Amino acid sequence: MMAAMIVAASQFAPVAGDVAANVRVITGLVRAAGAEGARLVVFAELCLTGYEPSLIRRTPELVLTEDDPRLEPLRQACREAGTAVVVNGPGHRPAGRPGITSFVIGPDGSLLARYDKRHLYGVEAEAFAPGTADGRFELDGVRFALATCYDNRFPDLAERAAADNCSVYLASSVLGADNDSFTAVYPVRARDFGLYVVLGNAIGPNEDGVAGGMAGAWGPDGGRIADAGPDKPGFVLADVG
Repeated sequence: MMAAMIVAASQFAPVAGDVAANVRVITGLVRAAGAEGARLVVFAELCLTGYEPSLIRRTPELVLTEDDPRLEPLRQACREAGTAVVVNGPGHRPAGRPGITSFVIGPDGSLLARYDKRHLYGVEAEAFAPGTADGRFELDGVRFALATCYDNRFPDLAERAAADNCSVYLASSVLGADNDSFTAVYPVRARDFGLYVVLGNAIGPNEDGVAGGMAGAWGPDGGRIADAGPDKPGFVLADVG
C-alpha cells in the first residue's frame, strides 16, 4: 500500500513589499505543517511580496533569484521539517521583466522546480513576462503540476498535467471570496481530468481587492476534501496519496 501523501494548503495576509516579514510567516507555517505530517506546503500567488504588481514594477529589488539569500530561512525550515514548499514571487529572468514565479524547495532545501505563470491577468502584463513551459516535479513518487491563478481558467494546463502522469495539480492563487473559481474552475479541473487540486490562497487586502481565503483541496471526483475557511491564517491538510 502506498504511504499517504499529505499536502498542506496555506493562507495568510502578506505584507506588501516586505519579503523578510513574509518569509518569517511562511517559515512558521512550514514548520507547523511539517509537525502535523505535511510533506508539502502550498502558498498563494506572490506570497513573498504580496499581490502588488504595480509596487513590484516600481521596486526592482523585490525580484528574487532562484538561490536568493532571502529564502535561506525557508530552505533551512524545509530541511528541519522534512517538508517541501511551493512559494511564489517575482522571479528574476535573464532578460526583460520578471516572471510570476513558483519556487519549489525540496525537503533537503534544494530547488526542485521553477514555474513562471503562463497566462497573465490585467495589470500583471505591465510588470511581468509570461512563462513558456509547464511546471512539473516529483516528490516521494508522486508527480505534481504547477499552475498560478489565472492559469487555471485554461483547461489545457490540467489536461496536459493528466496526460503527463501528474496526479496532483497545485494552484497558487489570489482570489476574493466571491470568485467563481471555487465552484466553476477548481472542482471542474479535478473532475474532468481525475486530479487532486490543491489551492493556496491569500487573505486580506491587495492590489486586486480583498483575498478570501478558503485554501484547500478537491478530490478527483470534484468534491471538496479540505477547506481552511475564509479569514484565518493557517493551513489545512489533505491526503492526496
